[in-house]
Amino acid sequence: MSNNQRQVVIVTGCSKGGIGFALCEEYARRDCKVYATARRLEAIEGFSEPGIEKLALDVTSDENVQSVVKTIIDKEGRIDMVVNNAGVNCPGTIIDVPLDTVQRTFDANFLAVLRVCKAVFPHMAARRSGTIVNVGSIVGEVPTPWNGIYAASKAALHQITHVLWMECKPFDINVVLLTPGAVKSNIADKALTSGLNMPDDSLYKSYEPQIVSRILTSQGPQSMPTDEFARRTADATLAAKPPRSIMIGGNTTVWKTFAWFPKTWVLNLLWKWFLKVRK
Repeated sequence: MSNNQRQVVIVTGCSKGGIGFALCEEYARRDCKVYATARRLEAIEGFSEPGIEKLALDVTSDENVQSVVKTIIDKEGRIDMVVNNAGVNCPGTIIDVPLDTVQRTFDANFLAVLRVCKAVFPHMAARRSGTIVNVGSIVGEVPTPWNGIYAASKAALHQITHVLWMECKPFDINVVLLTPGAVKSNIADKALTSGLNMPDDSLYKSYEPQIVSRILTSQGPQSMPTDEFARRTADATLAAKPPRSIMIGGNTTVWKTFAWFPKTWVLNLLWKWFLKVRK
């Protein structure tokens, strides 16, 4: 395949150790021209696949998003796919999380996706071609205790992605909701480093071990290896007709099953499940 035929792919949130980093390598392995982005360039060093270009991108900045998209279009002539993977975790109880932290979480996980979509849409619509992949979470479908703000931000992302799928149909733009389950990554380490959003006088202080256990759940033995997640994602998103929604990773079968049960029963089950402390 000639360079002119290579798909041009942008991936946001590509820090080493995360799924964005693995996705960049997998798309590059499939002969795509990949632009890996992150807020700090030093966080995306160490790719094994050659030809991956790295750009600094703060997805919470309108100006930066517009500038990076324009830079790539000016250089490549087109953008075939954007993977909105950048985001942040927000462990803690809903009552304890400071409102400014809530705002930052929604900015990174929800508004940032809108920024990128708004930036690439005119270009894709003019070409009547392109794929937008929004990375949600299984907790955007069914939430768990101790991570409600994150779940809410992903639920909002899920809803706009469903609507985008409809509203992009007149322009032949594919929109894919990618819903990861448990996938091996550095997300738990980052969450623990950033803190539990728990003040010293919190009424939930006695539940701190459960909150830590909840953070580590996604990195248990059921977690899917990152390279396998990246392979399955690339298979689906590079298809001639990508699916509207895909759920990949550990625990996804259980979460899919939850959709068939009464919500109150499911929430009671999850409350009891996450009262347990797993080591």
